[in-house]
Amino acid sequence: MTRETRPMTRRDFIGNSGALGAGVALAGSPFGFTLADTPRKRLALVGTGIRGISFWGQFIQKHYSDTAEFVGLCDINPGRLVFAKLHIGIPDCPTFTNFDEMLAVAKPDLVMVATVDNTHDEFIVKALNAGINVVTEKPMTTTADKCQSIVDAAKASPATLIMGFNYRYGSVFTKLKEMLSAGSIGDVTSIDFNWYLNNYHGASYFRRWHGIREKGGTLLLHKAAHHFDLLNWWIGSDPVEVHAFGGLEHYGHNNAFRSARCTGCEFKDKCAYYWDISQDQMAMNLYKNNEHYDGYIRDGCVWRNEIDIFDKMAVQIKYANNVQVAYSLTTYSPYEGFRLAFNGRKGRMETWEGVPSLMEEQEDQAELHAKEMTHTSHAKAELSYHEIITQPNFGEFTRIKHPYVRKGHWGGDHIIMDEILRGKVANPGLHQGANYRDGAMAVLIGIAARKSIDEDRAIHIDELTGLTPQKEKWAG
Repeated sequence: MTRETRPMTRRDFIGNSGALGAGVALAGSPFGFTLADTPRKRLALVGTGIRGISFWGQFIQKHYSDTAEFVGLCDINPGRLVFAKLHIGIPDCPTFTNFDEMLAVAKPDLVMVATVDNTHDEFIVKALNAGINVVTEKPMTTTADKCQSIVDAAKASPATLIMGFNYRYGSVFTKLKEMLSAGSIGDVTSIDFNWYLNNYHGASYFRRWHGIREKGGTLLLHKAAHHFDLLNWWIGSDPVEVHAFGGLEHYGHNNAFRSARCTGCEFKDKCAYYWDISQDQMAMNLYKNNEHYDGYIRDGCVWRNEIDIFDKMAVQIKYANNVQVAYSLTTYSPYEGFRLAFNGRKGRMETWEGVPSLMEEQEDQAELHAKEMTHTSHAKAELSYHEIITQPNFGEFTRIKHPYVRKGHWGGDHIIMDEILRGKVANPGLHQGANYRDGAMAVLIGIAARKSIDEDRAIHIDELTGLTPQKEKWAG
């Protein structure tokens, strides 16, 4: 076996280097950074999958090259590194298959973590211990022990950990926060939040590593961390107790036939979930052409017996300020969208997205995921507004037509990146910038929900880590 084709091990990738000297921090940032006259931030990316090379790669290079420059790319797969440089548009950027070597050689100001979820903690902790600022993809991590190690590192480090919670910056979600903060329905008492993944988007998680609990922590973490963070942010308090139910009743073992992958599958003519990876040039360039390096199969069968995550989830959450939440996540809905309602002491506020029965024109479900993950609109139908309805107790309802934005995660991608890389705060006072504690509270709901399902009992948040839930997050 040649050196080029020998599978890289985790030990090779993480390396054994000691802690480095403190890195230079960022200027003008709401996250508390200071910068010693550095004209451009030195960025290093670990994890060159599709999310890494698109949002944390090409998007930054296209829109922020005046204030940031890439000084290192790191991945366990050398083939993906070659493609990543070309796709991002940084052909001369140094590449590494060893994370410690990248820190030592590239000397970044900011490390961006976009690896498999269960490895986030390794890179976050190493960078923080080296005094280097970090921004990580959600979820922050996948277990309570790993969460505690990140919390400990963040508290001890002079550097800062930023959570990439771009949903907080989405136009409609920001509007809801503004209305709640203005007291439009009085103090919130309860929330109903239902999220639907369609048969295209939902199935994509079960084709990939996300379908394995050990790697992604279940979708209660990989996907729902976004939703739990929104809830924490809207409510302005910490969760204290979680009781959940879930099951695997659609994907995985729930089918009469299966294969290892879609490529070469003998059942492709009768499988509604068959996906021809050869028709997706990006997936071919990034994954299929490089699978011989690390063995990662991008077009895995959604019926694989190894799938061990939930495909339906219902979660009850109680907060320190006594707000209660009923949340659900469905992964095989005929349509993509959500329903959301806030009940307050003075009335009710609700909104929705993507529910066909409420729309004048239906969207193309096969293209919705592409619209979410890119920054150009691909759907044939486009709404003109989000409908937000408020109704006071003993009064008539009011319908607000908020301008509809869907591409770039409801328009949030540009706003969060402006805040991180330019220090521009779009909405002062809304506390949109998320730190390690916000990341912890989001994943702790998911970890507690998973534990609740496994053990058939309610889980108290304070039994998971040393963090104590706060009644008011921004008091004083």
